[in-house]
Amino acid sequence: MCKSYLLEELADHIGAKIKGDSRIRICGVSSLEDAQADQLSFANDERYLPLISRCKAAALIVPPSLEYLDFPLLISAHPYVAMARAAQLFSESPYLPSEVHCTAFVGEGSQLGVEVGIGPLAHLGPNCRIGEGTRVYGGAYLGAGVEVGNHCLIYPGATVLDRCKIGDRVIIHSGTVIGSDGFGFAQDEKGQHIKIPQVGIVQIDDDVEIGANCTIDRAAFGRTWIQRGTKIDNLVQIAHNVIIGEHSAIIAQVGISGSTRVGKHVVLAGQVGVVGHIEIGDGARVGAQSGVGRSVKAGEDVSGSPAIPHKEWRKMTVNLKRLPQLREELRQLKMKVQELEKAIHEE
Repeated sequence: MCKSYLLEELADHIGAKIKGDSRIRICGVSSLEDAQADQLSFANDERYLPLISRCKAAALIVPPSLEYLDFPLLISAHPYVAMARAAQLFSESPYLPSEVHCTAFVGEGSQLGVEVGIGPLAHLGPNCRIGEGTRVYGGAYLGAGVEVGNHCLIYPGATVLDRCKIGDRVIIHSGTVIGSDGFGFAQDEKGQHIKIPQVGIVQIDDDVEIGANCTIDRAAFGRTWIQRGTKIDNLVQIAHNVIIGEHSAIIAQVGISGSTRVGKHVVLAGQVGVVGHIEIGDGARVGAQSGVGRSVKAGEDVSGSPAIPHKEWRKMTVNLKRLPQLREELRQLKMKVQELEKAIHEE
């Protein structure tokens, strides 16, 4: 049976003001284009008016600037956040019963909390500890001594290697490897690479979500540490001994080299590359495809490769478009100078 809520119940949950019939029953959330007559949708501003005119939704989440619409409304100063909170009420993780599947392996000494689900062919090494309500889906691998908190989701094919620690409400998507060896080698006098054993761990704190096919390397010593509330997109590489502060956002295809410290509320946009042993301060933002080769101050916005202050980078990119014109102007000026020099010599 599908979940459903009265509009007034949704308003209480998301902290919105109601306009219209508060007893409308809502059975889901969808886009303006696709919403059905029993669903909720949302709009951020007047750019969406053409879509709203054709929308079939039962009600809309809108900002105060759209309160005039002839529609049942949930009015919020932050409609996108309100939509996210409403959508959570209707969302369900993939089904997995609260039991250990007969084909799963659970190592000696492992402890499972209440309502834990372990899927087909999942592997739990010896002495694992799994908190209540956690789901470990089919084909996932947890090594020896791994600790996983309460109400986590470890999706099919994810890997958490020996001794790594996962907090509460963590989501790890398929194909991600946590605790693989950091890239640590010493070069001897013959130029050969001598492996430095990577004996640390990875620690993932509460409410972190890690996308598909990410790699988070264990520390050489100590820990690689992803702090509370951080969200990591798909295809991200985080090297050994990196620390990422609370509530940061690491977007697709980012690579962070070893021992770099990333502060709280930092945004690293897609395909950013970060060298090792630097600091990125709290609240800093790095534009897409930037190469960060120096520390970034708290609150600083940088872009480009090498990364420079964003305003400078914008000026540079504008001028790059003008290079052919500037080149031609320089050629013309050079010709005029040569003509003037020739005229002076002839006098």
